[in-house]
Amino acid sequence: MAGKWTVSTEISFSSSHCLDSYDGMCSRVHGHNWVLRVYYEFEGVDAGGLTVDYYLLKAGLERVVLPRFDHIHLNDVPPFDRVSPTSENLAAEIFRICEDELRFEGGKLKEVELWETPKDMVRYGE
Repeated sequence: MAGKWTVSTEISFSSSHCLDSYDGMCSRVHGHNWVLRVYYEFEGVDAGGLTVDYYLLKAGLERVVLPRFDHIHLNDVPPFDRVSPTSENLAAEIFRICEDELRFEGGKLKEVELWETPKDMVRYGE
């Protein structure tokens, strides 16, 4: 079968932050229940018709993201001890981490989507 497949999963985590050099309420410490969705693109499937096992995708995402960002104050951890922990910067950092540490044969990370609230999100890709 020719074509491309996009496979996605999501996890959630909770953390606090305050935005540096921001003139508004978000300059104060506050928290979010983030929802993170990743998108991987595959150009083929295996003999069983799968691109990647969703269980392995989700477990891998939890393994590389949760220890770094769940139930912590983002401003205290690199790189956010030097860079403002905006949703945009957090999405880019998670993309970098997944690209480095969460690889699947035949797949390529396309985008991460990070929801700060049920109505507000940022999507990052390279």
